[in-house]
Amino acid sequence: MGSADRYDLVVVGAGIVGLAVAREWMWRRPDDSVAVLEREAAPARHQTGHNSGVIHGGIYYQPGSLKARLCVEGARLMYEYCEHNAIKHERCGKLIVAVSPAELGRLDDLEERGIANAVPGLRRIGPEEIAEIEPNAVGLQALHAPNTGIVDYPAVATTLVDELTAAGVSVRFGTAVTAIDGGENPVVHTAGGPLRAGTVIACAGLWADRLARRAGAPRDPQIVPFRGAYLGLKPTLSPRLNGMIYPVPNPDLPFLGVHITKHITGDVTLGPTAMMVAARDAYSLRRLSVRDSWETLTWPGTWRVAHRYWRVGLDEIRMAASRKAFVTAAARYMPGLTPTDLDGSSHAGVRAQAVGRDGSLVDDFVISRDGRISHVRNAPSPAATSAFALARELVDRVTG
Repeated sequence: MGSADRYDLVVVGAGIVGLAVAREWMWRRPDDSVAVLEREAAPARHQTGHNSGVIHGGIYYQPGSLKARLCVEGARLMYEYCEHNAIKHERCGKLIVAVSPAELGRLDDLEERGIANAVPGLRRIGPEEIAEIEPNAVGLQALHAPNTGIVDYPAVATTLVDELTAAGVSVRFGTAVTAIDGGENPVVHTAGGPLRAGTVIACAGLWADRLARRAGAPRDPQIVPFRGAYLGLKPTLSPRLNGMIYPVPNPDLPFLGVHITKHITGDVTLGPTAMMVAARDAYSLRRLSVRDSWETLTWPGTWRVAHRYWRVGLDEIRMAASRKAFVTAAARYMPGLTPTDLDGSSHAGVRAQAVGRDGSLVDDFVISRDGRISHVRNAPSPAATSAFALARELVDRVTG
């Protein structure tokens, strides 16, 4: 290895979090050498490029958690970045709608969390204001979050790559990291050969736990993949919705339920579902990975999740098998919606959900550190929204 194979910082993963980490480091240490290693041929090929495109407001998260602390600040930084770089985005707002009396208590809890998390502009509204904001929606009460927005996250990632490359960062696509050796002089092993690093920050998403284990970290928590499917709606003469409409979520789960979302392209989708699948890249239900399946099925937490939430699991399977069931879930708060409103399009993402050995669905960002190596062990939604703030947190921990 020559001197060219040594970097002050090596970032693993060119999703939006990894790219934001490299940018944050260069802002602070512009003379350092930095490399970003990505196994795919382009950035944002997994969670960043397959999510709903929402800039989240920060309502759902336990006050004091990393998600709560970083989402609101991350949204502010994301809007700033998009405005500065002329990346198309929109603060279209969102409603979280309670359609039954049983949901009002949970809406109270969400309101309390949103206030504690300083979510901008959050307020409680009744049926008349629901109809004013979203004429096709119904509900007993709702939370309106006007600062929630939409953006093209792959466009943000592409802009970040251009910015980093211009700053002298070595962004290497098609470079899979196979292992990381720790110690005072970490070594990052790739198929193309090893790289020495002063610091390593691994943002490996769906494969985060596997890479951490190879570096000597414990198996707990383990990534279990959950597939989220979206169905497209036909365009209408007058807009079907002005922003986003969400149900009141199950408080026991880190998933938000089937919602209706306008995208920056103008398209409107229903989704996502949240079904455990047989591969970490199961963008198609036909995709099967023996290794991924084996790891999921041999993890005790998987069976504890299945035992605890089997009814929810059956609902997810039903929605995967029946578009009518999928639409029915959204028609609770947008009456009149039927399968004939679907345009036939669909897409899916896979959520890298960390599951504890005890069957807990880890509901916060998890960062582990061993000497000069840091791993982001759990960073599902709202990681894209939080990317710039999460990057600051990661770099603070390493350099502070």
